[in-house]
Amino acid sequence: MVHCSCVLFRKYGNFIDKLRLFTKGGPGGMGYPRLGGEGGKGGDVWVVARNRMTLKQLKDKYPQKRFVAGVGANSKVSALKGSKGEDCEIPVPVGISVTDENGKIIGELNKENDRILVAEGGLGGKLLTNFLPLKGQRRIIHLDLKVIADVGLVGFPNAGKSSLLSCVSHAKPAIADYAFTTLKPELGKIMYRDFKQISVADLPGLIEGAHMNKGMGHKFLKHIERTRQLLFVVDISGFQLSSHTQYRTAFETIILLTKELELYKEELQTKPALLAVNKMDLPGAQDKFHELMNQLQNPKDFLHLFGKNMTPERTVEFQHIIPISAVTGEGIEELKNCIRKSLDEQANQENDAHHKKQLLNLWISDTVSSSEPPSKHAVTTSKMDII
Repeated sequence: MVHCSCVLFRKYGNFIDKLRLFTKGGPGGMGYPRLGGEGGKGGDVWVVARNRMTLKQLKDKYPQKRFVAGVGANSKVSALKGSKGEDCEIPVPVGISVTDENGKIIGELNKENDRILVAEGGLGGKLLTNFLPLKGQRRIIHLDLKVIADVGLVGFPNAGKSSLLSCVSHAKPAIADYAFTTLKPELGKIMYRDFKQISVADLPGLIEGAHMNKGMGHKFLKHIERTRQLLFVVDISGFQLSSHTQYRTAFETIILLTKELELYKEELQTKPALLAVNKMDLPGAQDKFHELMNQLQNPKDFLHLFGKNMTPERTVEFQHIIPISAVTGEGIEELKNCIRKSLDEQANQENDAHHKKQLLNLWISDTVSSSEPPSKHAVTTSKMDII
């Protein structure tokens, strides 16, 4: 068994997931017509992924949100080739998508030190430009944070996600007995005794119709896109948003959550998923859990109870289903172990797939090169040549 205790929690106040920036490449340096000297190229503006960086830190450090690279050096007698202007680097968190003013994706930064060129410096003055320098590229860019954590908690409001996060990570998110307790993502880390860390995000609670941007809608679903795995959290007693909305059983809750993910983006259903059935300390919870397990083992036998517009094309196959109580601590250690096991299995599968792809590319390359006819200019060696 993997022993685990969590001693670290990072809570983001005033969480920022979008930022608009002005960027400008540096102008080139002047050329030297009399001696044919070329001015230096202007500096470039790069967006660079850095660990332990947030968009809020970026905004606080650069409130003007303007990033301009350096000017290329002028050509001169002592240095006919002007030096390049200084580059400007914008530090951003890992998991950033960069788009231009028209919404076109420039690139994505998925690991530390990934970098994207967003504004190129102008050319230095040379013969082709009549030795006059060119201006640098000007560009408005949008930074969109999607990567939140290894595991994203998915559930309707009041499923106990915030309580669960505080239980697995010793975090202290705000918890109250009303819908939409979590309005902004809360991040926590599970720290294992062998120093392994797994980040967990409590995301704003979904409601029916989230795919149509109701409630937190797209803002929530956007964050789910880049969590590595999903942890569904449902109340064993079911869910009712208000007295004006229909009561949903735990099974109905799972089906509706699945449908919301499907309607927003079908690929979300392909993510590895676990299920934590919360509030098992309540009276009658065991009987309800056995009923839920029967429904999950044979979901098609119960889908006729739903309207056609509520039935997902495919149901989620959970890798682990763990009954828990965030109040008493029941099942929490097992849940932590299952989360780690599932992430380790995913990492191994991704590594195997990567190695197979490399071997396939190598095989294709060897096949193509061996099937190519020899060049008509190729030199062949015969016995006469040797003699």
